[in-house]
Amino acid sequence: MQPNPSTTRAPRVLAGDLGSVEPGARATLAGWIHRRRVLASVTFLVLRDRSGLAQVVVKDRATVEQLAGLPEETVVEVTGVVAANESAPGGAELVEPTVTPLTEPALAPPTELWRPTFGAGLPTHLDHAAVTLRHPRHRAAWQIASASMRGFREALGALDFTEIATPKLVGTATESGANVFTVDYFGRTAYLAQSPQLYKQMLVGVFERVFEVGPVFRAEPHDTVRHLAQYTSLDAELGFVRDHRDVLAVLLAAIAGMVEAIGEYAGDAAALLAVELPRVPEEFPVIHFRDALAQVGADPDEPDLSPAHERALSEWARTAYDSDFLAVEGYPMGKRPFYTHPQPGDERWSNSFDLLFRGLELTTGGQRLHRPSDYAAAMERTGTDPAVLTGYLDAFAHGMPPHGGFAIGLERWVGRLTGAENIREVTLFPRDLHRLEP
Repeated sequence: MQPNPSTTRAPRVLAGDLGSVEPGARATLAGWIHRRRVLASVTFLVLRDRSGLAQVVVKDRATVEQLAGLPEETVVEVTGVVAANESAPGGAELVEPTVTPLTEPALAPPTELWRPTFGAGLPTHLDHAAVTLRHPRHRAAWQIASASMRGFREALGALDFTEIATPKLVGTATESGANVFTVDYFGRTAYLAQSPQLYKQMLVGVFERVFEVGPVFRAEPHDTVRHLAQYTSLDAELGFVRDHRDVLAVLLAAIAGMVEAIGEYAGDAAALLAVELPRVPEEFPVIHFRDALAQVGADPDEPDLSPAHERALSEWARTAYDSDFLAVEGYPMGKRPFYTHPQPGDERWSNSFDLLFRGLELTTGGQRLHRPSDYAAAMERTGTDPAVLTGYLDAFAHGMPPHGGFAIGLERWVGRLTGAENIREVTLFPRDLHRLEP
């Protein structure tokens, strides 16, 4: 009986762990051929797996000839003897290897993925994302995103939040005036959800504290470096708040958790991209919207902050507070959704905020209405037919605590951290005005 190779091979070791294996022991690596360097007397095979790179030293002539027929990106298994080498990744390498292809020879990638910098433009990357995302720099951006989501979940879990999953096919638009994608839903008109806003509010009446990590859809007509038609939203909603400042405190805890998780789970990725992680303060500095306009010399009747205003305010916050963050509160009620709670004593303004991060709006949040009579007034003021929101309004008629929440755009967060010039650089498979594939 022939031995089963799967039971006789040495245990698989990740590239990043090879340095912890005792020299002289046999080990197996499995991954992609990242690069082959052929010298006169030796060939170096650099193997890539999810943990990083490992070096394999090949001197046997037959194995050298075998590697000549295995292009980069071919998936292989390599078994050999571990040898210490300070110049190798992790301080160790494999020698005396046996190479076993696990797939047919790979086609050449659209650009050389072994080069330290990505050698092709953004269109090439996006057209061939399934392959070009393998480049360590592109992988690193999403490793930071993944760690951020993990930290968001861990931070809110520690605050007794319940993770929810809300419908992405809905019967009414979440926010009046926003662009929506329509869908034929068994002969009825439905929409792709612009946010989980209405559902997370309803679920405050069930769990008190909820959060969701998921896609949201905006039929954005803008072809800019900061807009996408689909992005990942980190949403939270919590009950029994006094006002929007309680929401802002939870947002701070969430962002602190995200920063901590990047350091813990994606430190190598952050280092590769030279990411400067922000210092999260004990409290975010806060400025009222009317004072923010005055600070940047804008017309006091401006209804919103422009991108230039956001950048100027962030520069001011760094100088005045040594902070990468600035919360702008009290936006005009006319620029906020119908469910926004007004500022007590002066209902021109709202109990809402935007959080600016390094010159860019990262988060919108605030306190919501919770009394049925307030919703009736809001429906009348905005000309909204209550019949289209029956299920939503029903929750308030049956008792809802004072509550509020926020949403963070994941890709904006990662884009700002990494200094990406275009948000598509940090999105796995971006969707915009022109792109529906891959």
